[in-house]
Amino acid sequence: MHRPNGVQCNSKCYQEIPMDVADDLAPNGDLTCSSPSSENVDLIKEDSGDMTFRLSRYSKEVLKMMFMMRSHHMLTDVLLEVGKELFHAHKVVLSAASPYFKAMFTGGLKEAEMSRINLQGVCPTAMGQMIYFMYTGQIRVTEVTVCQLLPAATMFQVSHVIEACCAFLESQLDPTNAIGISNFAEQHGCDSLKQKAIQFIERHFTQICQEEEFLQLSAIQLVSLIRKDELNVQGEREVYNAVLKWVKYDEDNRYPKMEHILYAVRCQYLTPSFLKEQMKNCDVLRKVPACREYLARIFKDLTLHKRPVVKERRPNTTRMIFVAGGYFRASLDVVEAFNVDDRTWTTLPQLRTPRSGLGAAFLKGTFYAVGGRNNTPGSSYDSDWVDRYNPVTEQWRPCSPMTVPRNRVGVAVMDELLYAVGGAAGSEYHNTVEYFDPEDDRWVLVQPMHSKRLGVGVAVVNRLLYAIGGFDGINRLATVECYHPENNAWTCLPSMQIGRSGAGVAALNQYIYVVGGFNGQSQLSSVERFDTEQQIWEMVAEIRIARSALSLTVLDGKLYAMGGFDGQQFLAIVEVYDPIRNTWEEGTPLTSGRSGHASAVIYQPCGMNALAEAVETCASRDNDNKTREEASNGPQADGGMPQCGEGESRGLCGGGGGNRCAEKCDDDELPDRRKSRVINYTKPDCNLIKSMWANLSQGCTERRRSVAEMRIQEATESENAAGVEVRTNEGSSGAGIARITEEEPPEDPPEEEVRGGGSEENSRNPFVFSAEARSSTSSSSSSKIDNPKKCRRKCMEGHFYTNYRLRVMRAYYDMVKRNINSIVRLSGRNINSLRLKSGRCRVLAERRRLQEATKATMTPR
Repeated sequence: MHRPNGVQCNSKCYQEIPMDVADDLAPNGDLTCSSPSSENVDLIKEDSGDMTFRLSRYSKEVLKMMFMMRSHHMLTDVLLEVGKELFHAHKVVLSAASPYFKAMFTGGLKEAEMSRINLQGVCPTAMGQMIYFMYTGQIRVTEVTVCQLLPAATMFQVSHVIEACCAFLESQLDPTNAIGISNFAEQHGCDSLKQKAIQFIERHFTQICQEEEFLQLSAIQLVSLIRKDELNVQGEREVYNAVLKWVKYDEDNRYPKMEHILYAVRCQYLTPSFLKEQMKNCDVLRKVPACREYLARIFKDLTLHKRPVVKERRPNTTRMIFVAGGYFRASLDVVEAFNVDDRTWTTLPQLRTPRSGLGAAFLKGTFYAVGGRNNTPGSSYDSDWVDRYNPVTEQWRPCSPMTVPRNRVGVAVMDELLYAVGGAAGSEYHNTVEYFDPEDDRWVLVQPMHSKRLGVGVAVVNRLLYAIGGFDGINRLATVECYHPENNAWTCLPSMQIGRSGAGVAALNQYIYVVGGFNGQSQLSSVERFDTEQQIWEMVAEIRIARSALSLTVLDGKLYAMGGFDGQQFLAIVEVYDPIRNTWEEGTPLTSGRSGHASAVIYQPCGMNALAEAVETCASRDNDNKTREEASNGPQADGGMPQCGEGESRGLCGGGGGNRCAEKCDDDELPDRRKSRVINYTKPDCNLIKSMWANLSQGCTERRRSVAEMRIQEATESENAAGVEVRTNEGSSGAGIARITEEEPPEDPPEEEVRGGGSEENSRNPFVFSAEARSSTSSSSSSKIDNPKKCRRKCMEGHFYTNYRLRVMRAYYDMVKRNINSIVRLSGRNINSLRLKSGRCRVLAERRRLQEATKATMTPR
């Protein structure tokens, strides 16, 4: 075989190949295999029979050697002077890692010939970390150092360090620092970080406006913020109050700017009662007559029901459709939420009582379920109940009931009040209307409608309440009535083309759409819409399947027609209407068929995001111990890498910095680790708690058995001393033990059977739950877990149970505290001031229980 000149061949053939040629060898379908002698050597076989040896760790080892040489000042050719610190380095390494140094040393500048260079605009700490990164590819970002690292990385144009700093700052976003991080990112040209900070501000505006950073905004910054369509607020009143708070923070200097700022608030979506109160009582408005005049004009337009000239906000957060109740062979208590972004259904806590024919609406971030009928086996009645669901705490709470039961009621929100229209109680059909004030928790009757309406459809446009169609006990109605809240009166409007009840009704822009329904003979597929400005009805595209008792809601400018009854079966189909194209398309169906349900749209409150993030944190941090340990023990500084002293500034994120921040941002692989975390909405340590109770139950059983054995032994010894033979029910001591142990049969176990540890090691440490421990006890202990209350009742000595329960509570408290500390490390808050809204991790309550258990009597009873 022909061999090039200068190549020595023996049992191992090493051929010198230019780097560009070697890079072209692998993609040509050549066989690549691992060397049997080394894990880090790859062999690339060519068609000609030659082989290329490639060491995967070669470049890293070379850099490591160069770093060692730099530490000992070997072959260094430049001395960087930063303040009072001196850094030895190799020009070739600096140029390869930084475009800034490459231009300095290869661009014909005078620094190319200098052996000592004075650098301005960078601190010694950041310079040491930057050089460390250039030689090792590792960087440690903390709250203390990030404020110096990012400017230095931007100056030297080291993109990897910039990305690491941005990833760290993104993970530190909090209502207390989001505005500062946004400004910091803008100063250093980090557009991606700035955009993410702005999105965070938009989603958490309600909390951010309570922070000091918000009050220190300039007038221009404030106007730019409140003009955004994406602000996540439950009502425009929150924006108005935030502006008023900003002005009062420095009232003497800021009240002259109030007029310009007020134009950025969408006052057209404030209620007339609120505007009237502000014009009468607000001290700031008294100082600015122009503001009062502006609000007076808005008040007049609202009372005249003019169409707003500005559009409603569209919060930059998850949009969801809640569906509650319904009927399928019986009334349902199911509540589900449809996430429009990922097109998935999620089951929520059930209604307090099954019901169909109910109404639903969102008001100030709370979901209300109104009226309906409980038609279940053994129960059939119309309800006046009103329940409200908090999406943050995931709990239902009752409200004051309506004045009368209302089945198949129409529900809508107007002026921050919840209106209930029509319906029926048994055979009594209602024309009465009442509204619910959530501030006072009371219902107030208003002027009744002209007609009784069961299965009525309602909608609100420009502060006017429309009642459409329905059944009066004799006929399906085509009539339409409109309620004026100013004069508390109903007026008649042009009727629909087809009389119907049980139709889906919703408002979109200036139109009111009426979909499907029942005309007394059959279900309808026709769709009509009413132009509230022109006062005319017109037909639009029909739905694909005729149905009644469906729900209709509006989201992202489209109509969602969900479920219903087609005359033979209950439907799960969902159709979506695009008013621009005038077409219906099939959407993601319901999880099951139903009719008579209610639906409403929610823009997810920021508290739900925080809750999800907190649960994600607990789940991910428990599965990330190794990564956390490596991060906390990250690369240590060498002689040429100075550390931040106590006099250095503390960074944007606030708080202690150091280890807590380093746990999450140790190197440039951080974003990949964070992306790989899986959100887990279940309780992460429920299995641990079940295992604790398993050990508790088993421990109680073993304790009872040991006490029984001891008593039998004592009895045996005493009777043997008296010459009397001891006999048990079955003729053996073991059977006697079984009789004593099983005097009271255990209650039914939980759905998931758990076995606790019973090994010798676990007897010393009852909270070591290994697979071996579980398997070792499966043969000797019952697979069923005693109910904790029964365990307590059956324990023969209170001292044992109290000690054991105390240990359970301590372990549970430590687990909860560990998860809470994980959240605290991410949020930068003090654990003493932390309050989780979910109620799932009530560490303070557990702390109180632990203290009470500690005070309990520890001596045997």
